Amino acid sequence: MEDMQNFEHIKERFISADLDDKINIYTTVQGLSVEQYKELLRYFPLKHLWKLEKAMI
Repeated sequence: MEDMQNFEHIKERFISADLDDKINIYTTVQGLSVEQYKELLRYFPLKHLWKLEKAMI
């Protein structure tokens, strides 16, 4: 339950973040499930997906 509350907090931060902060959150947060990472991607602007991919290399 605590993990889900923590994820909800991360998701709220992610949603309200600017593009650079979204990339930073996505690439530095640890311990999320694949489904949680996918959920965050729903709030990432697809036209900038290449920037996220570049940051993950």
